[in-house]
Amino acid sequence: MSAIPHPVDLSAKPEVTAFFDAQTNTVSYVVKDPGSKACAIVDSVMDIDYAAGRIAYASADKIIAYVREHELAVEWLIETHVHADHLSAAPYIQGKLGGKIGIGERITVVQETFGKVFNEGTEFQRDGSQFDRLFADGDSYLIGGLKAFAMHTPGHTPACMTHVVGDAAFVGDTLFMPDGGSARADFPGGDARTLYRSIQRVLALPPQTRLFMCHDYGPNGREIRWETTVAEQHEHNIHVRDGIGEDAFVAMREARDATLAMPRLIIPSLQVNMKAGELPQPDESGKRFLKVPLNTL
Repeated sequence: MSAIPHPVDLSAKPEVTAFFDAQTNTVSYVVKDPGSKACAIVDSVMDIDYAAGRIAYASADKIIAYVREHELAVEWLIETHVHADHLSAAPYIQGKLGGKIGIGERITVVQETFGKVFNEGTEFQRDGSQFDRLFADGDSYLIGGLKAFAMHTPGHTPACMTHVVGDAAFVGDTLFMPDGGSARADFPGGDARTLYRSIQRVLALPPQTRLFMCHDYGPNGREIRWETTVAEQHEHNIHVRDGIGEDAFVAMREARDATLAMPRLIIPSLQVNMKAGELPQPDESGKRFLKVPLNTL
């Protein structure tokens, strides 16, 4: 993979509005073209009370209300990767506002892996066809008149993509805020060494590039934050700042990952998100059911 597949236009400054979901510590974004009403929505959240088996849409409805209030036109619903800690609201928002749902083309690897884990059977298509667009490394697209491009940044999952829109980059779970470091790399298909190299690719963007995180957990009790810069990551990131080499990162990441429990919502999240956020089909009575694979994850 080349370092940066397209020149970064730092003069293009998308208007970025963040929506923080406290239940999953997820940050969703509305990314607006400053020259038009066009926008993209990145990493939306569908609410679930897992203990009660109840789905709700309060988080997504906040985004929908914002889009309608500002009379925006949704052109894209971007998933930076198949999330293991929250359910995507992309199809719900698409039904209300339109737009195309896009994810990295390596979703097929995730679908193949977790199609087996959840015993999905032959009726589950593992070709990414549930999504409207599969992004390959270097693919570009438009949000109104604003050019965006996708960079493949695997390691957390095989399908992770960083989306660069003007002077802003949406990194998914490839990076956290500098005092948070980096995301785990021990899910099936994840790899700490691959993650380190992907992070270096992100950090090859211009120093003033704005970086937007998918999650923040407020380390050491600080207030929640989700925006930093490439320069700040180089100087301060506790896992990958300048001077920390690949082998040291891999040793740290693998040791740390060995201590982590599975995310609370990994079982419903993966089942739903690998299908572009679609809930399981109802049975003859109209009820929908999620599966719980035992002794598998």
